[in-house]
Amino acid sequence: MLDFKDEPNPSPVYEKDFVIWLKAQADFLRSGRLELLDSENLIDELTSMANRERRELNHRVEVLIVHLLKCQFQPDHKTHSWENTVDEQRRQVKSILEDSPSLRNVLSSKLESCYQHALRLAARETVLPAKAFPQHLPYTLEQLLDDDFLP
Repeated sequence: MLDFKDEPNPSPVYEKDFVIWLKAQADFLRSGRLELLDSENLIDELTSMANRERRELNHRVEVLIVHLLKCQFQPDHKTHSWENTVDEQRRQVKSILEDSPSLRNVLSSKLESCYQHALRLAARETVLPAKAFPQHLPYTLEQLLDDDFLP
């Protein structure tokens, strides 16, 4: 078993066993032994965590938009599965925003780029030409998050 006390430099432990490294970092913070922190890797990991949350939020919104577009532009093909996907994506987006309210501003600024990706996916999934869909996001953020909104 790896032990941080045996390592003069914490980076090798980070590379050998990530979980032990995480536990050690938490222990160092908890005990106020800040000089033992692996600051460089800790900064990288924290930055990566924030980026993952943003990517997860964007992905959930894109899937939500795809299914709303499918419901709107292929209503005769609408299934409970599509509606369940809309509900689940909304639930996940709301959960992410509850945990990290600052991401709401990030999401607002990224909605149009999320839409452009969702538009390509919706065209592919529906086999409709991209021109069949609006060129810009036809839904507000409020509509995207509204449990009762289904075009």
